Amino acid sequence: MEDTLTVYKASQLCKVSSKSIINWIEAGHIKAYKTVGGHRRIKLDDLETFMKRQGIPVPNHTPANANKRILVVDDDPIIVETIVQALEEDEFDYEVISAADGFEAGLQVNHFKPDLIILDIMMPDIKGNEVCRKIKSNPETKHTKIIVLSAYLDDDKFTEMKSYGADMCFSKPLPLPQLKEEVARLLEIA
Repeated sequence: MEDTLTVYKASQLCKVSSKSIINWIEAGHIKAYKTVGGHRRIKLDDLETFMKRQGIPVPNHTPANANKRILVVDDDPIIVETIVQALEEDEFDYEVISAADGFEAGLQVNHFKPDLIILDIMMPDIKGNEVCRKIKSNPETKHTKIIVLSAYLDDDKFTEMKSYGADMCFSKPLPLPQLKEEVARLLEIA
């Protein structure tokens, strides 16, 4: 088993919902910490201690998972938290991180090497079309899938963003069920 678990992995091991794990963390029953991006992580030893204390059988191995990496880029922390939480609690156990600006997003693309980027194109320091073009023209990142978000997109803008390499475009307010379906489809999981 890995030493650090996502909420979803912990929920699989305990055979409960992700929300139950979050509730147990918030109630202080399971020790956990938050990453810089605000994602909950649980040390395996802490989860096993909790499971033994509660009489939950401790499996010998973690379930197989896709381990697909997703980068969420948006300067609105509420939108980021909503997307990250929805994806982390998804059945496919994505590894999700976030970036609040173009500089941080560039660093994360190079270091985290996401399989998929969810990108708000209307941020102060980002030109969405440039980001799409750079990612799709780089041999190392050209296979990265890109989902574009914006409150100000119409059909012409969608077409333009797709010409720059966006794989899918969504208008805000965000339809989370549709977003989750598209993420799974683009990552060829569903």
